[in-house]
Amino acid sequence: MFGFSMSSFQFEMGTPGSEDPYSDWWFWCRDVENIMAGLVSGDLPEHGPGYWDLYRIDHDLAVKLGMNVIRFCTEWSRIFPKPTYNVKVDVGRDEDGGIVSVHIEEKHLRKLDEIANKNAIERYREILADWKGRGKKVILNLNHFTLPIWVHDPLKLRKDPANPHIPRGWLSDDTVIEFAKYAAYVAWRLGDLVDYWSTMNEPTAVYVNGFINVKSGFPPGILSVEYSLKAMYNLIQAHARAYDAIKYYSKKPVGIIYVFTWVDPLRGDEDKEAVEEAMYEANYMFMDAIVEGKTSLRRTGTSLSISIDRADLKGKIDWLGLNYYTRAVATRDEKLGYKFIPGYGNLCQPRGISKAGRPVSDIGWEIYPEGLYNIVKAVYERYRLPIVISENGVADEKDCLRPRYLISHLTMLHKALREGVDVKGYLIWSLIDNYEWARGFSMRFGLAYVDYNTKKRYLRPSALVFREIAKNKEIPEELLALREI
Repeated sequence: MFGFSMSSFQFEMGTPGSEDPYSDWWFWCRDVENIMAGLVSGDLPEHGPGYWDLYRIDHDLAVKLGMNVIRFCTEWSRIFPKPTYNVKVDVGRDEDGGIVSVHIEEKHLRKLDEIANKNAIERYREILADWKGRGKKVILNLNHFTLPIWVHDPLKLRKDPANPHIPRGWLSDDTVIEFAKYAAYVAWRLGDLVDYWSTMNEPTAVYVNGFINVKSGFPPGILSVEYSLKAMYNLIQAHARAYDAIKYYSKKPVGIIYVFTWVDPLRGDEDKEAVEEAMYEANYMFMDAIVEGKTSLRRTGTSLSISIDRADLKGKIDWLGLNYYTRAVATRDEKLGYKFIPGYGNLCQPRGISKAGRPVSDIGWEIYPEGLYNIVKAVYERYRLPIVISENGVADEKDCLRPRYLISHLTMLHKALREGVDVKGYLIWSLIDNYEWARGFSMRFGLAYVDYNTKKRYLRPSALVFREIAKNKEIPEELLALREI
């Protein structure tokens, strides 16, 4: 499969009436304190590309470029702008309070249907039916960072984090239950239009950026290792319970989309242990919990610790979405075990050159296609799951880097395929320019340039490179010279 990935919050808004003012990110990105502090750009999502109304134009464009799959995303806050807590379901817990089951019957779904925004669910059906009607496939992802404001109020939470009456997002066990209800409802209402399910996209970004990398501009921006681990634990539980809920109403494969980072050592064998720790925390700690039902984390000289061993979490995955953008370079650190070195990976000067002599994208990420081959091989050998490259792309407004980026990364993917890795598809981020979270509209990832004033789409030259590969299912000989970065 060749196609593109998108999220709801980043793509939907931009035309009159397409606004969704019910999510945590809606309030977060327009907060004056966040803007003044430089945590967010000040750009507003309601000025975005407008996929909500212009989806047929984008689908036409995707077909023209040889795409046969879309990774779609529904927005929880659109479907349920009002709380669903009053729809009571049976919840099973273990002796430690872990949520081992959420039993959602059709009678519950009918009550949820009374609460749901019918216009939103019908528009999602229209969009998916338009794409499916063209004979194409749909991967439906249920969550891409955002939460309804009744689930998570990040501005209030940041000011009063100890207040139990403030909607706490993934810090609350209740969110696990509500997410399972949302997943069951979407599977019930849209399941006939879906080929693959994904519960969530890049949970790492939520629990790391929200509570550790607080300068990233992600809500709620509270520096707390304890909160980060709590959010991770609830995201693991939420995935497992959503997996169960979807499976009850759909026979299609259910997976998760995770961002993976290949880690290289700064000093060879001297940093081998540091690399192993970094690889585990970045790539395997979360995944082990939903594949094996077990995971653990400890850091020497710190209080950081988590241990999970639960049979109810094991095997809750049929396929794996692998997002890859760049690598990291690590070395030993006496206090933290390891640290990442500036000048490599995502710690580079935008539009510059990395310490390894590699070009760097507009967002400051080193272009390192070998990392895609390395991480795909490592992840497949560890989990033996079918893989879809669910995001791969580059912020490159002038389209100087993207043609080589595409060819070099697909060359590495082809190498992995030849060596037996079960890769089912390649999806670029993205078809069109989009709202890049705290960065706003400053980062341009699209094969097509979007004029945000007129909403017109204009193909970049790299789109024609993608088209040749997607339509021919090979890299044409005349483009092979672009393999080298």
